[in-house]
Amino acid sequence: MRSMSAFLDVINWNEDGLIPVITIDASSNRLLMQAWANREAVATAVAERRGVYWSRSRQRLWRKGEQSGNVQKLVEVLLDCDNDSLCYRVEQVGDVACHTGRISCFYRRLVNGVWEVEDKVIVDPATLYK
Repeated sequence: MRSMSAFLDVINWNEDGLIPVITIDASSNRLLMQAWANREAVATAVAERRGVYWSRSRQRLWRKGEQSGNVQKLVEVLLDCDNDSLCYRVEQVGDVACHTGRISCFYRRLVNGVWEVEDKVIVDPATLYK
């Protein structure tokens, strides 16, 4: 019988033991964010069925929404062809995935050599994190 965590052995972790995770909204397919995960974060995400990442700045697990309340319910985990990038498909609880108070971290589009802001701030970032 295979271990429930054997799926982690298939992943090609980088030299820091991390893998990039692209997160998209499962219903709209909107690109929400990119973050990093280590083995523990991926195992925890799967076990808890929520977006869990590795915070490189804080050097600890980061459960999306632990401070803001804008949690991500994990719908599906996808692994790319080289086994070195993951995609989390999530149900974004609350309308904000970005610490700037926007729906997505990808809110700027390059137009004629200039980054144009496409998404308005929905929630004042000062109120997201206490």
